[in-house]
Parts: sequence; structure tokens; C-alpha cells
Amino acid sequence: MGVSDMNNISFNKLGVMIDCSRNAVMSVPTLKRWIDITASLGYNMLMLYTEDTYEVDNQPYFGYLRGRYSQKELREIDDYAFEHGMELIPAIQTLAHLKSIFRWPAYIGINDCEDILLAGDENTYKLIDDIFASLEKTLRTRIVNIGMDEAHMLGRGEYQRIHGAENRFDILLNHLKRVAQIAEKHGFECIMWGDMFFRLLGGSYYEEGAVPERVKKMIPHNVNLIYWDYYSTDKEHYLKQIESHSAIKDNIWFAGGLWSWTGFAPHNAYSIDATKAAFHACKEKNIKNVFVTMWGDNGAECSKFSLLPSLYYAAQAARGTEDTKTVKNGFSEKFGIDFDDFMLADLPGTANEQKDGIVNPEKYMLYNDCLLGMLDSTVREGDGEKYAECAAKLKGLEENQSYGYIFKTLRTLCEVLSVKFDIGVRTRKAYKNRDTAALRNIIADYKHLLELIDNFYNAFKEQWERENKPNGFEVQDIRIGGLVTRVHHCMNRLEAFVDGRLSELSELEEPILDFTGAGKRLNCKPIRFNNWGASASVDL
Repeated sequence: MGVSDMNNISFNKLGVMIDCSRNAVMSVPTLKRWIDITASLGYNMLMLYTEDTYEVDNQPYFGYLRGRYSQKELREIDDYAFEHGMELIPAIQTLAHLKSIFRWPAYIGINDCEDILLAGDENTYKLIDDIFASLEKTLRTRIVNIGMDEAHMLGRGEYQRIHGAENRFDILLNHLKRVAQIAEKHGFECIMWGDMFFRLLGGSYYEEGAVPERVKKMIPHNVNLIYWDYYSTDKEHYLKQIESHSAIKDNIWFAGGLWSWTGFAPHNAYSIDATKAAFHACKEKNIKNVFVTMWGDNGAECSKFSLLPSLYYAAQAARGTEDTKTVKNGFSEKFGIDFDDFMLADLPGTANEQKDGIVNPEKYMLYNDCLLGMLDSTVREGDGEKYAECAAKLKGLEENQSYGYIFKTLRTLCEVLSVKFDIGVRTRKAYKNRDTAALRNIIADYKHLLELIDNFYNAFKEQWERENKPNGFEVQDIRIGGLVTRVHHCMNRLEAFVDGRLSELSELEEPILDFTGAGKRLNCKPIRFNNWGASASVDL
């Protein structure tokens, strides 16, 4: 159980935050399975990131049709976590990241701009009061993560129309004061992401900058800051940022990351390196409350369970156990699967064993258009072959009773990419050379590709249904279904050209430019680009 396993851990709280807001809402049975695993590893806290995916009294449109957790479900999860020595802490939003609610007329009146609530409006605080009242009666904890990160356009929309241009620090602090008062009324202490205190200085989050003393004094007594960072493998970077945050408020929390949010594949290797550096810094600076985030940006395609190696490593690192052999042996004993074998889950998203930095070709090249080829500048002819090798490595892991379904999803994706990854490059080359025989062979690849996409879709659907509520998969249906239709259409146009029914394909006449905009730098390395719409078309 988690309680006994905490004895040797350096932190008071060691937790995991699961993103339940980007289409995928983890089902209650799956969350119980997750609690079983994490509690047994020594974690004593679970944070659920729910922008609007939880039931709020008096707010029927809040999370409407999004698979939100009912209050009954949250109590069930809370009870189960408590029985396993874990604290369930809600991670909500009380300023930005609320785009989903603004599709409904009920909330238009409290929208500043983009995804940001209208600070200073009493209807905004009525919503926030309803949120805290609902949490108060539903959960045991008296800690709430109130969010407030990345509100880049705060005060620049409806707020400015009403009040004129005002100091954005003051807007943030006045809003924070109201939220903290509401939280205190309902018996809660707050933690919040710390970036806005730095961004409003005019720089980026990770640039150095002194926060004015008057700002520090205005931070409510029941609010602590979270320093969140998962972009570095350098301990010195984390030490410097911890000092910057601690200069604003004592008793800061730290949030690292297990990279689950760039596409279908995890990034365990990078997550382990970043966690090692971050945890060393946290221990050196005596940070007592630590958790790792598992986001789901742009579709939440990646199984959270595919990060088990880095989840296990983080728990061991919290104890001071970092010896590679000890970690690997412990993992294999715990999960019944070899550590290095499980790490193969990284392959589809790391350009075949590249671990320095984060790239995600397995997503953007899945959706890259076969004829328009917007992302073909990142591809070399023959690149698809490495995905056939990845598929072969992953296939043997599908027999694992507990986690084989994850490797099946990744294997079938690799089989798709073994054909599709460079199909645009090959198509364009054969077309430019007017090589009819090559084009006919490529048309056969298009037909085979449709079969492979169907296999992948079925495996991915099974993975989703095993782990998540059904809500949100309609997005995947639209994306993958659109991909199938587009591949059909591209194939039909190629056939029409080869058969002489079309004299040219205008899509293939336009030269490919470097996608990064850095000059004519074709055949470059993979990049990080996690955006389905912008990968599929320049017209979305």
C-alpha cells in the first residue's frame, strides 16, 4: 500500500496528475487500476486535471457531453484513493483554459477573450463559487489546484472594452484574491501554476525576472505556487527556477512531467532524464510536495500506461534509488515485463531510438497529406523502412496480458507509417519523372495503406475503450475517418493521371518548401509538431 511505501521517500506528497480534459476522460475502473499501481509504487496523491469535465451544481452546461465525472463518480474515486492511502486533489481552472465552456451561450457573458474568464465580473465568481461548493461536498481533500496558467491575453478582450487598459498584474492579483476568498469560504487552500507571475513581467516563463515586492505581498495567504517544468535535463536549470519561485512565496510545489502529450507514443527516455535532474534539484532545495504531470494535448492519443517505466523510475528516484540495474530489475519484477522491452514503446515517436529532445513524427506524418505534402520537407525517401523495423520489435510484446494492447496499437501505427511516412515523397518523385510504372506500384501502396489504417484504427479504438470513457473518441473517428477518405481521394487522382484522364496533378506541381520556414532545408530531422489540423491541411 502507498502509506507504508512512503517511508523512504524524500517528499511529503508524491503524486501524479492525469489530464482528463483533452478528449480522453479516464474511466472510473481504469482510475482504480491506476490507483492500485501508483499506490503500490509509493505515490500518495492523485490529481485529476479537469477543466470542465466534472459536475458542478447549478451549471448544467459545464462539461456538457464531454464525459464529465459525476459527483457520484468523484466520490467513488475519492473513496478508493483514500482506502489506498492516496489523496485525490482536483486540478481545475479558474481563469484560462476554459475554451470548451464558451461554445455555450450560458457562458458567453463571462468570456474575456480566447479561453479566458472575464475577471471582475460577478457572474464569473458565481460560477467559481458553484465550483468550490460542489468540490466541498464531494471530496475529502481541502487542497485545490486552481490553475491560472497561460492566460496570455488576460485583460485584452471584453475586460479592456469595459474597463480600458489596466495593469495586468493588478487584474491577475485582484482576480486571484477573489478566487482565494471563495476557496477559503469553502474551507480550501489553493495551489496554482506559477507562470503568470513571470509572463506578466514581459518575458517567458523560464526567463529570469524579479517579481515586485508589492506583488508578493498581495498573494493571498491560502495560495501556494507550483513551479512546473519538464523541458530540461539540467539540474542547474531547475535549481535556478526553484530559487526564482521561492523568492515569491515559501513552500512552493514542483510539477515535472512524464511526456504523454505529443501524439500516440510516449517519451519515457526523455522523461526519465528530466525527472532525474528535477528531483535532484528538489531534494537539494528541500521541496516537499512534488508531482509529475501527464498531459494530453491535442487529442490525448497516448496511453498513460505506456509511461510505466518513467512512472516507476520517478518513484524510485524519490527514494534515492537510481542505479540502472536495480531500477530495471525492480520494474521487471513488479510488472512482469522486461524494462528495456517496455521502453520500446518510445520507438514510434522518437525517430527510431532518438531520445535527445522531443519529436513526434508518428503523429504529424500519420496525418500529413499524401499529395500536398506540407511536412514532406522533414522526410527522406526510405524513412518508412525504419517503421517496419519498429513494428517487428513491438509485435512480440503484444502477448503480454496486461499491456499487450498498448503495443498492438503502436505496432499497427508503425505498420501504417512504414508505408505512409514517405509515400508523398515517393509519389512526387515518380510524378516529376513521369514514371508511370513507379506510380502504378505506389497506387498499390495506397490500397495497402487503407488496410493498414483500418487495422490501426481498430487497435487504437480497443485501447481507448479499455482506458477511457467513450466521449472524445468522436474526435479520433473524425480524424482517422477523414484520413481514410483523403487517402482514397489521393489514390483516385493518381489513378486518373496514370490512366490519362488527367493531364497533370496541380498539387504535385508546386515545389515543397521547408516546413520550419528556415530556408530551403529539406531532408531535415524530425520535429515536434503536435497539431492534427495544421498537419492535415493548410486550410484548417
